[in-house]
Parts: sequence; C-alpha cells; structure tokens
Amino acid sequence: MPIHLTGQAGDYAPVCLLPGDPTRATRIAARFDGGLDASRLVSEHRGLLGYTGTIDGVPVSVQTTMMGTPTTTIVMEELLMLGVTTFIRVGTTGGFGRLGIGDAIVAMSAASLSGIGATLGFGEPTAPTADFEVVQALVDASRAAGLVTHVGPVVTSDVFYDPHPDGVARWGRRGYLSAEMETAAVYLLAMRERAKGRPVRAGSILTVSDVIVDPTFEQSVTTIGDETWFRPPEEEVTRRVDLTIGAAMAAAAALGRAG
Repeated sequence: MPIHLTGQAGDYAPVCLLPGDPTRATRIAARFDGGLDASRLVSEHRGLLGYTGTIDGVPVSVQTTMMGTPTTTIVMEELLMLGVTTFIRVGTTGGFGRLGIGDAIVAMSAASLSGIGATLGFGEPTAPTADFEVVQALVDASRAAGLVTHVGPVVTSDVFYDPHPDGVARWGRRGYLSAEMETAAVYLLAMRERAKGRPVRAGSILTVSDVIVDPTFEQSVTTIGDETWFRPPEEEVTRRVDLTIGAAMAAAAALGRAG
C-alpha cells in the first residue's frame, strides 16, 4: 500500500486531476460541487494535498504531484495502487514559437528529455503517448471554453534552467509545442498499465505561462542565460491557469460519466 499518500482504497475517484502545485489542488477542490467544504481531504503528507469531490455529480479527485518526474512517478504509482484509472495532468508550460500566454496545449505525446524515459524504458527508446479518448475530451472542453487550443507534442525535461548552449528553445525548432516537467512520466506509466491489460488512460492539458523565444529567429524580450523568454505577472498567470482548470474539470466529468 502507499507510503507517501495517506489515502486508502476507495478514497480516490477513478478520475484524478494532477496539478504540480498544492495550492492549485486546493483551488481545484474549491470548484468541486459545494466548494471546498463539500470536498474531502484524503491526503496531505509531505504537502502532497489530495481531495475528492464531485463535478456535476461525477466523482473526481485532485492530487498534487509537485515538480518533476520523480515525485510525479511516486504519486502516480500510489494512485494506481488506490484504484485511479484516468489521469489528467493540469499544469503550466513554456510555449515555443508564436504561442501566446494563456493558450492551452493538449499534449498528444511528450518526448522524454528526462531520466524517467531511460528508467521506465530500461535504456531503450520510448514514445510517451496520451490516450485518444482523454485527448479528445480535453480538446473538446478547451475549445468549448473558448481557449486558444493547440494539440501536439511537448517535451518533458528534468531541468528548468537548461544548460544547453541553445537552451530549451532548440526543441521548438523540431516542432514541439512547449517544455514542461511531468507529462512523459504520466504517459509512460499509463502505457505500462495498459500493456498489463488494465483500463488506465492519461492526458495532459497545459497553460502557456511563459513564452520561450528562439533568439535565432526573434529579437530578445528578456534574457536569462542563453534563453529568451517572457512571463507575465503571477496574478495574470493564475487567471489564465484557472481558465484551463475549468476545461480540465469539464473533461474529467465527461470522462467519469462515460466510464
């Protein structure tokens, strides 16, 4: 049984939203039917806040993963032990090219610029890929909410401040939409479980909170190290993230209702 999450079997709904930030988990729970008072805190050990409630009458949970693939894999492995079968990462990301602040990205796949790819793939190449039903539900909900929605591949990295001479912007030249730090782990674990015959599925919806400009193509906006990037004030990021959260919650309810 789990040793990091304090929930027990039956405490989590089959559908679980996975934000990295514990304060975001609480904000999501506050939007469940009846608000935070009607939600149940099922885990809080090590700040890994988890809540269960309902969205339009459909049972849904939310569980903090913190930042990066190591804690994300711990949390997801333990949620799998507790019976969760649908996982939706709800996070932020640095967008490449001409993506705008607040745009939503639904990740069809996530290249693993991360040790988790080698670990879960036993040193062989991996292709972390979402479940089509989850992708479709997220895209439908995002567009219904009026969000500018992009669908395609992202890159999951172990480092936020990439030391590569070209920075993380090099991935944008290859057609990736954005960089973040968790999605590949979620997809690889879901794929592993499906290979065992379990009905586990996963998707990821991300809010563009930073725009990473390739200095090869654009004039600098703000420079840190070798990367050019722009990030608005945090209250504006929060406002945009809350819009994406609404779409993720709608998708979670639709997936839970469909079973």
